Amino acid sequence: MTSASSTRPLNFANIQGDILVGGLPKITETYFFFQIDDHRVHEFRLQLAKLIPLITTTAQVLDDRKKLAGNKTGAGEEKKLIRMSGVNIAFTQKGLVKMEVKDDIGDKTFKAGMLADAENLGDKGNNTSKPFNPDWNPAFKNDIHGVFLITGDSHETTAEKLAEIKKIFWVENHCASIHQVFKIVGDVRPGKEKGHEQFVFCSPPFDRLRLIPVYSFGFLDGVSQPAVKDVDKNPHPGQETIRQGVILLGREADTPDVPNVTSRPSWALDGSFLVFRLLHQLVPEFNKFLKDNPLPEVPDRRLGSELLGARLVGRWKSGAPIDLTPTKDDPKLGSDPARNDNFRYNNGTPNDNQSQTRCPFAAHTRKTNPRADLEDNPTIPQPATENRRIIRSGIQFGPEVTADEAASNKTHFARGLLFVSYQSNIANGFQFIQHSWANNTGFIFGKKDANNQNITPGFDPIIGQTIGGGIRSMVGTNPSSQSVELSLPTQWVVPKGGEYFFSPSIAALKNTFALAEHHNGSHEEL
Repeated sequence: MTSASSTRPLNFANIQGDILVGGLPKITETYFFFQIDDHRVHEFRLQLAKLIPLITTTAQVLDDRKKLAGNKTGAGEEKKLIRMSGVNIAFTQKGLVKMEVKDDIGDKTFKAGMLADAENLGDKGNNTSKPFNPDWNPAFKNDIHGVFLITGDSHETTAEKLAEIKKIFWVENHCASIHQVFKIVGDVRPGKEKGHEQFVFCSPPFDRLRLIPVYSFGFLDGVSQPAVKDVDKNPHPGQETIRQGVILLGREADTPDVPNVTSRPSWALDGSFLVFRLLHQLVPEFNKFLKDNPLPEVPDRRLGSELLGARLVGRWKSGAPIDLTPTKDDPKLGSDPARNDNFRYNNGTPNDNQSQTRCPFAAHTRKTNPRADLEDNPTIPQPATENRRIIRSGIQFGPEVTADEAASNKTHFARGLLFVSYQSNIANGFQFIQHSWANNTGFIFGKKDANNQNITPGFDPIIGQTIGGGIRSMVGTNPSSQSVELSLPTQWVVPKGGEYFFSPSIAALKNTFALAEHHNGSHEEL
């Protein structure tokens, strides 16, 4: 067991590549969820050793990004097409048990799994049955032991890499050691929508293999990722730098989530918990809501609808934060990494963070990263937000909105976000953000109106969920009438499944999970 945070320097060749430095470069990504065959666990662990040389490390991602940067002309165009792929693997608690990895990893939320957490997260379902039965894709109600993350520059590239992986584990053979539970493919949005997800938060895929953040209802996102100490050495202005242990197990600031447990297994060092969520997004319905509810102070209804959308999200579609430009979009600001994250919801003036004139307290970006609302609060121990930070690494899925969908204002085809986040403590990170911030109508706490009455901000309008059903609402959308409550009759982001995984280090894969003592491959001895 590791009794304290490790002081060993980070070895990027030991960390899977999707966790840090922007994640695996991708135009497309395939998630292949699998079960380990009950009768072939030993074979699986032997075959796992053959997979290890295919695993993409952080060191390889850094090298890939250098190649991509060198493939640009002075005008920013590609000199040539670079074929590139990446592979990572992660396991559930049931997967660890299946492989007879018995050490307590120190995270009770991970060990219970997301299905057991669905009601707590606010996912819709049958709450009269015990256990709670969420309205999920049935695949995610089955046992899942692991997932392959396969990224690439094209569907052809990822299909070839998946076929190579399947061959290792004899998939579709009578003696296969793993069986597919679910497979889904995500893609960066095409054309001018590169960098813009269909609706809600995700993290950066890339523009033709160059990292660009994305948002899904046409809103840019991914611009508020934290920097990791001694990893991201040139953070942008306003970008919070967090200690390594907020993301990586066994490092400074890592805290196990089990009572009376203060250490992790030694093999857990430099691994990270991966949260996966299948989020369907009702884009036509969201657009219809904005169209029907323009802010009345704006004479042009279209601009009034755009302003409402910006105040729900906390950013304009360009990515420009409304805290810096509250009345109109500023695309240059939105695309400038030196400015688009340099704000704190206090505007540098006393008591500004008690006003919703610039940004509603319940706006999505403020709910999920409240900045000065907590960091400047003298009654809250500091650092107040560091252990809530996560690194996001998702991608969109599904087609663009069709003409028929736009005309009918109704979703006909599944689309949305394959949400992925990394953290060292799921209860502190993803779960807390969803349950205690986004779903909590009282958060952000301590806000008062002009009459010194407590303000109830309401739900995060994008990802906030009611527990047990009911209509959501929020205040502050109208800067001229901040106490007026806006009803949010539709849940535009609908969770349809997910799971909690552990993404182990290369050393853990080789020395603890796989059964081969030695293998021939590209990874150095760790």
